[in-house]
Amino acid sequence: MANVDELDDLDVDISEILVRDDEGHLNPDFILAVEEALQAEDSYGLRKLAGKLHEADTGDLIEALSESERSDFVRLLGDEFDYTALTETDEAVRLKLLESLPNEEIAEGLGDLDSDDAVFILKDLDAADQAEILGGLPYADRAQLKRALDYPEDSAGRRMQSEFIAVAPFWTVGQTIDYMREAQDLPDSFYEIYVVDAAFKLLGAVALDKIMRTKRDENVTSIMTETRHAVLATEDQEEVARRFERYNLVSSAVVDDNDRLVGILTVDDIVDVIQEEAEEDLRALAGVGDEEISDSVLTIARLRFTWLVVNLVTAILASVVIAVFENTIEAMVALAVLMPIVASMGGNAGTQTMTVAVRGIATQELSSRNAWRILRREVLVSALNGCGLAILIGLTTWFWFDSIGLGSVIGSAIIINMIFAGLSGLLIPIVLDKLNVDPAIASSVFVTTVTDMVGFFAFLGLAVLWFGLPF
Repeated sequence: MANVDELDDLDVDISEILVRDDEGHLNPDFILAVEEALQAEDSYGLRKLAGKLHEADTGDLIEALSESERSDFVRLLGDEFDYTALTETDEAVRLKLLESLPNEEIAEGLGDLDSDDAVFILKDLDAADQAEILGGLPYADRAQLKRALDYPEDSAGRRMQSEFIAVAPFWTVGQTIDYMREAQDLPDSFYEIYVVDAAFKLLGAVALDKIMRTKRDENVTSIMTETRHAVLATEDQEEVARRFERYNLVSSAVVDDNDRLVGILTVDDIVDVIQEEAEEDLRALAGVGDEEISDSVLTIARLRFTWLVVNLVTAILASVVIAVFENTIEAMVALAVLMPIVASMGGNAGTQTMTVAVRGIATQELSSRNAWRILRREVLVSALNGCGLAILIGLTTWFWFDSIGLGSVIGSAIIINMIFAGLSGLLIPIVLDKLNVDPAIASSVFVTTVTDMVGFFAFLGLAVLWFGLPF
């Protein structure tokens, strides 16, 4: 690893060879060199190290630094710090860093960003800071960002980029090409040219490859295609992501309620949406809430505690079932040993079905049209697996406790609980979705409760009937 003092002797971009190791992680030596530059207040050395990093690398580097070093990092980089890097950091890290920076400096940094990135950074700040930062921006930029911030949080309007190219329907291909060559305020990257009327209503779109292959005197409307997949600004971002996936879109126009063009969405924005929604569903299934890896102990504990309390309540319900059979368990201690097996098998089977159901609802692959077919399939799968497990646990119990009757009881209970696990794992998410409750958040608690209660009741109830035990 080169020292900061030796960087002038390097003929290559330092970031290309030192930032990440072979596994794609930030190089510890690179992080150490950055920390040395920060401690030495060496702005020049820090710029040589990190001034030209990709925003994703800069975001990871910010997270790797200590909280006290992050503001120094931004200060020493000065105008070479790309605020786009803040879109690549955890929310907790981003907010802490923004709190340490003057609002005037933030406004200056946001002025160089695409509108969608600026909105992403602004959206989590409190109203007072938002107003002060927006006040430091030019009027046109301020109006664009205010409009985007007024849209619902998870809507297309919040994700859209306000920078796009729109031309009149009477323009020729030649005029359009000349405009793209001469205009100074074009987006950094774009894939389509949009055609609008005098009221800025969207008429259609022209792909760049069509423009390049068409003669200059041809009118743009002759090669325009009507935009069949325009997105309403208030539409939920998850619905938009499905549309991009379904139709293999690279970009899409965003329109307001009057069909006026107000922005565009590109596939890089949608990739972020898909990742966020997948992470959200995964966290919800585990009941961990909207937490980040950089959150504090108290924050994470508070987010998790609510669902742990809900789980506690459902566990008490399962315990009530056990309490009903207290005399039965006292008469045959082996039942207490075997009860967790029945509940565990049912819980695992229910979770498997529930995961498939929640994912099917999220991707709209599971609907009222095919729900009963899938329900029959899941019940048959659960019954088949239950029979296989019943044989295994029945034989094990027979040899373990030298009781064929006990093996038969637990085998039968396993089959019953597995069938109920398949039913509840599919029906509970469907019912919750119909009640407008997120099935990813609430399903696991109810499914676990059903499988525990059914499992205990079936096992202990069958034991009472088979052995004539007291109830």
